[in-house]
Amino acid sequence: MSSEHHPEWVIDPETPSVARMYDYYLGGKDNFASDRKAADQVVAAMPNVLEFTRANRRLLSRAVTMMAGRGVRQFLDIGSGLPTQENVHQVAQRAAPDSRVIYVDNDPIVLTHARALLADNPQTTVVQADLREPGSVLEHPEVKARIDFDRPVGLLLLAILHFVPDEERPAEIVAKLRAPLVPGSYLVISHGHRGAVSREVEEQVRSAYGRTGAGDLIPRGVDEVTTFFEGTELVGPGIVQVADWREDAEPFESDMSRPGFLAGVGRVG
Repeated sequence: MSSEHHPEWVIDPETPSVARMYDYYLGGKDNFASDRKAADQVVAAMPNVLEFTRANRRLLSRAVTMMAGRGVRQFLDIGSGLPTQENVHQVAQRAAPDSRVIYVDNDPIVLTHARALLADNPQTTVVQADLREPGSVLEHPEVKARIDFDRPVGLLLLAILHFVPDEERPAEIVAKLRAPLVPGSYLVISHGHRGAVSREVEEQVRSAYGRTGAGDLIPRGVDEVTTFFEGTELVGPGIVQVADWREDAEPFESDMSRPGFLAGVGRVG
């Protein structure tokens, strides 16, 4: 039996949590033995997971700063995970103090912990809704009260769509979430891809995530990720490795042999 102290916001410390595994990759402390065991299995199979997970955090900071600089003052972060350093609200409100941020997650661990941490920030809130049911996000009372869809919105789907299997039609989910966005809005996505790793490595990674509440992780390639951006104009270099995305970069092809996260930012015209 584990001797670790489990705060009351931990629902089941024996089942690995995607949110807590991500926190572990980032060097955080809101994780437990089951999370570290699953995450270490991933690291053993794919050592650069620490590199591209942290690059994903830098993407968040770059993209939010860019959007704030272009006049976006409303941000909807779906599948937000546990609060850590350089969250959307910290980046956005540093660039534009009047920015409003809504975090959306269906994980009770995230909800309870985030609400406690964000209690003193009236321009930021966290709501419970499921990405797989876009209506539960867009029609949520807090979302409707705090987001004015007649004005530009920054929609972030970072490291979350790879938990949506093909049979649940992730491209259609993204299209429904994007539908109410007016010109001047942005869509930011990062997504796992396998690169040139062996099937054995892929299976080791997917088996680790298969033990979590989120279930299997489905890697996708550039063409599949590109479909998520239909109806937008890609900003910067297009769909590239997450560490390579820069607002001012010209279109180019990343080294797609490396496993990691693909990233893109699309502007709604």
